[in-house]
Amino acid sequence: MYTTTSRDGTTIAYDREGDGDPLVLVPGAFSYRRYPGLVKLAGPLAARFTVYSYDRRGRGDSGDTKPYAVEREIEDLAAVIDAAGGHAHVWGLSSGAVLALEAAAAGLPIRRLAVHEPPFVVDPAGRRPPADLLQRVTALVDAGQRGAAVRYFMVDGMGAPAFVLTMLRLMPKAWKALTTVAHTLPYDAAIMRGYQEGRQLPAGQWASVTMPTLVMCGASKESLAFFVHAAQAAAAALPDARLVQRRGLGHTKALNAPVIADTLTEFLTGPNNAAPTGGHHA
Repeated sequence: MYTTTSRDGTTIAYDREGDGDPLVLVPGAFSYRRYPGLVKLAGPLAARFTVYSYDRRGRGDSGDTKPYAVEREIEDLAAVIDAAGGHAHVWGLSSGAVLALEAAAAGLPIRRLAVHEPPFVVDPAGRRPPADLLQRVTALVDAGQRGAAVRYFMVDGMGAPAFVLTMLRLMPKAWKALTTVAHTLPYDAAIMRGYQEGRQLPAGQWASVTMPTLVMCGASKESLAFFVHAAQAAAAALPDARLVQRRGLGHTKALNAPVIADTLTEFLTGPNNAAPTGGHHA
């Protein structure tokens, strides 16, 4: 384990593996650097890159200086990139993809960017989280109701079937992993605020995100329609983006590390923003 210090003095823990161009992995809700799916992903990527997996603020071995603001998480990512040598490729998953986009828009030195199934809700007729998701999850966390916060975020916020929560509660190790980071769910809700209201992404929102960008999405049969629509909207909104939709890139179940690693490696080592081969490109 290594550590770096964010701008506000918060300690950010990270692991480093491999040799090559630096690549920072930005996890989504519930994830942390030792999350099994991320560990499995870092392995094959380390054959071509120096992979930096870090604990986002409040998770694992990282600190959690208050008050929280999305800007602090952008500074945390900046500190990791600085530790990686001052510039890096960045891959972000789910809410981590949106954090990576916001960081790129803020001017962080990102060489190439991969955003993996950002959970935007752009379809007016689609299901959307409650408007007060952030407030409700925050209130449950503040009341010490970690299990209730996990349930509300997953069922009411993410749209997971209630039986999934019932199954998770029957698996003590998995349930403990979720509730341990429950206090960070308001952070993910804050990152997504304004992006899940059933309307198109704001015009020009990421006009400054000019680095080559890959938007990754699972095949239609494995990823919910709103993820597909979100990926299409993100690719259309970015100045230099390509969309790849491929079986094995869905993330609502276990991460398919070989497919994700292959897709990322093709993009990051190919010509300037050449889309990976196979799958659907746009």
